[in-house]
Amino acid sequence: MNKRKNYAVVQEATTTINSATAPKQSLAFLDAVALIVGIVIGAGIFQTPAFVAANAGSGINLLILWLLGGAISLVGALCYAELATTYPDVGGTYYYLKLAFGRSVAFLFAWARMTVIQSGSIVLLAFVFGDYFSALWQLGTYSPSIYAAIAIVLLTGLNILGLYPGKWTQNWLTVAKIVGLLLVVVIGVCSNAPLNPATLPTPSTSTNWGLAMVFVLLSFGGWNEAAYISADIKDGKRNIVRSLVWSIGIITVIYLLINFAYLRGLGLTTMAKSEAVAATLMDQTVGKTGSLFLSVLVAICTLGAINATILTGARSNYALGKDFSLFSFMGGWQQQKETPTQALLIQGVIALSLVFLGTITRNGFETMVEYTAPVFWFFFLLSAISLFILRRRDPHIPRPFRVPLYPWTPLLFCIICGYLLYSSLAYTSIGAIVGILVVGAGIPLWVWNGYRGKKYNLRS
Repeated sequence: MNKRKNYAVVQEATTTINSATAPKQSLAFLDAVALIVGIVIGAGIFQTPAFVAANAGSGINLLILWLLGGAISLVGALCYAELATTYPDVGGTYYYLKLAFGRSVAFLFAWARMTVIQSGSIVLLAFVFGDYFSALWQLGTYSPSIYAAIAIVLLTGLNILGLYPGKWTQNWLTVAKIVGLLLVVVIGVCSNAPLNPATLPTPSTSTNWGLAMVFVLLSFGGWNEAAYISADIKDGKRNIVRSLVWSIGIITVIYLLINFAYLRGLGLTTMAKSEAVAATLMDQTVGKTGSLFLSVLVAICTLGAINATILTGARSNYALGKDFSLFSFMGGWQQQKETPTQALLIQGVIALSLVFLGTITRNGFETMVEYTAPVFWFFFLLSAISLFILRRRDPHIPRPFRVPLYPWTPLLFCIICGYLLYSSLAYTSIGAIVGILVVGAGIPLWVWNGYRGKKYNLRS
C-alpha cells in the first residue's frame, strides 16, 4: 500500500513538473503544413524518379504509381491523425508505443530514433546538400562532408535559439522549395521534346510495381513527423488532421507535376537511364545555367528537410530524457525559447559522428539509407499495431478523430509497413546490419536504467 501511495505521489509531482515545462501551442496550421511539406520534399524527388521509371513499364504506370504513393501515405496519415488527436504529446510515436507496449518498447524506439532513425535521416539529407552545394563551391576532397557538418551545426544552432526562428526559417525554405520545383515543372512541360511518353510501354523498362513502390514511398516518407508537434499545434484536435491531409495533397500534386515534367522533357527511357533525372532535364533544356539552378534548388530542399527533421527529432529525445533517469540530461525544456536545448545538442553530436562514419565509407548517402530503413519500418509497423491495441484498451476515451473504415484502413497500413520492412532488409547490406546492432545496444542500456532505478529506490 505504501509503495502504491509513494508511486502516486511521484506521479503527481512528475505531472506537475511536466505541466510547468510543457510546450506551448505555438504552431499555426500553416506552420504545420510547411513543416510536413518541408520534411517530405527533400532530396528523394531528385533521385528516386529514375528508379521508379525503370520499373514502371509505361508513362501512365509511372504517374499512377506516384498517385498511389499519395493514397498510401494518406491511409497512414489517417491512422496517425487518430493517435495524435487522442493522445497529443511532444513524444509523438514514442508516447503511443509506451501506452500500447510499455516502457521497454518505448525506450528502444526512442533510443533507435535518437541514434539511427532521426540522426541518420539528418545526415542522409546533409550529405545530399553537401554533394549539390559542392557543385557550386568545392572545398576539396571532403567537400560534401564539410558542407554536411556545417549545415547540421548551423541549423541545430538556429533551433537552439528558439522555436520561432526555426519555424520561420522552415516556412520560407518551404516556399522557396515549392516555387523552385514549379519552375522545373514549367521548364519540363514547355520543352520541345517530340515525345509522347504516356502512351505505350517502353521495351527498355521492366514492370515491377513492388520495387517501384519502395522508391515512391521513400520519397513520401516523413509525414509522420506531425505526431511530434501534436502538442505544439494550436487547436490540435482540428489542425492535426487538416495539416496532414493538406500536406499530403500538396506533396502528391507536386510529385505528379514534377514526374509529368520529367516525362514530357525526357521520356520514360531517358528517365530510367539517368543517374540524376532533374539534372539531365535541366541540361537538355536550359544548359549549364539550368544545372546551377538545380544545385541551388536541391540545396534549398535539403536545408528545409534538415531543419524540420532537427526540430521534430529533438522532441522525442526530450521525451526519452523526461521518462528515463539514464538520459535525464536531455529532459530539460527551455520555456522561454520553447525548445529542448540539451536534446538538440545531443542530436547534433550524434549526427556529426555519423557524418564521420559516412566520410570513412566514402558512400555517405547510400550508407545512411541502409542504416535507417529497416529500423524505421519496424517501428512504423508497431505504431500501426498500437492503434488496434489502444482502441481495445481505451474504448471510452474521447477520440476527436476516428480513422475511417476501421479496422480495414489500419490493417492495410500494417500490411504496407510489413512489406516495406521486408523490402528494406532484402535490398540493403552492411549499413542495415550496423543500424540493427545499434538498436540492439539499447537493450543493455534499458536493463541498466532499471537497475539504477531499483538502486535509487532502495536508497530512498
